[in-house]
Amino acid sequence: MVIANEQMEAGRAPRPASVKVWDPFVRVFHWSLVSFFLIAWATADGWDRAHEWAGYAVLVLVGLRLVWGLIGTRYARFSDFIYRPSAVIGYLKDSLAFRAKRYLGHNPAGGAMVLVLLLSLSLAVGTGVMSTMDAYWGVEWVEELHEVTANLTIGLVFLHVMGVILSSLQHRENLVRSMFSGLKRRDD
Repeated sequence: MVIANEQMEAGRAPRPASVKVWDPFVRVFHWSLVSFFLIAWATADGWDRAHEWAGYAVLVLVGLRLVWGLIGTRYARFSDFIYRPSAVIGYLKDSLAFRAKRYLGHNPAGGAMVLVLLLSLSLAVGTGVMSTMDAYWGVEWVEELHEVTANLTIGLVFLHVMGVILSSLQHRENLVRSMFSGLKRRDD
């Protein structure tokens, strides 16, 4: 409080303790994608209509995210979180040793996970759409690839959640809460 009073007396407003990182689009996209993917995955073997509609919702969301990754806000743009593979590997090693640098936006591993998840979701949705077309109806490799990519995505989601937990513990911040609020602790 002393610092805030000194800053006010000097004519400066105190710096906020947190900063807006995740814009509303990113947050709504993230939780909508989680919901629709889980609905699609859970209804795969029993409720075709819900499975297909949830899959189409995932398709739309992935398409919108690709556009937002090009024109969106700073931390949403791919240019902010695409790193060389060596940087990703280095970050993962540092993270496992609990000495990884904190990033305000996506860290190198998180950025790589975004790209891999978008790719796996695109494959799952693409093969799902293909399986509804006359040309691919009942084609075994399309159905198998659809199932494999959906299950691979579940595995990637598990790794993503483990990474969020590890990073939250390592940097002493609740990343799940920040994906709801959009706010993260200021990087000072």
